[in-house]
Amino acid sequence: MACALTSGYSLDCRDSAGGIKSVYFIEIDNVSGTTSSAGVITVIGKANGKRFWKYNLQRATASASEDFNDSAENGTSFQRQTLTIILNKMQATTRNEIALLAQNRLLAVIEDRNGKYWLYGKENGLQREGGSAATGTAMGDRNGYELIFTGDEKDMALEVQSSVIAGLETP
Repeated sequence: MACALTSGYSLDCRDSAGGIKSVYFIEIDNVSGTTSSAGVITVIGKANGKRFWKYNLQRATASASEDFNDSAENGTSFQRQTLTIILNKMQATTRNEIALLAQNRLLAVIEDRNGKYWLYGKENGLQREGGSAATGTAMGDRNGYELIFTGDEKDMALEVQSSVIAGLETP
């Protein structure tokens, strides 16, 4: 079966910025489903009383990426999604929350620096793959945590309609 192309690509204005402003996390088991159209999520259903938790991030400290993995021999294609965030200041409450993040498969809605939102881990979830906690050495060094989450998905991340975001933090 042929997979027909539907459009080309034109150069656009150079008005895009890199990085992530914030990320919203929820346990994958607490999402009842999503609705999408043309690559954009229009509804994220949550289990009764459940909510996404918002993590505001320092500028120039977080990134999200998708590595495309294709095998012509096997006829397969999947995306490795990676989310790296920094949480400054080592403290017990943050440490305890990081332990909970590590125990779960997560969905993440990422807010990029262009005001766009992206859903990572839609079908299989993200899991903490690694990271570190460090005090730093010099007075100006970071004291805090680096967390790395990964997941494999059949499809690329979908954009999340901005009107969906207001309801994420509401139980």
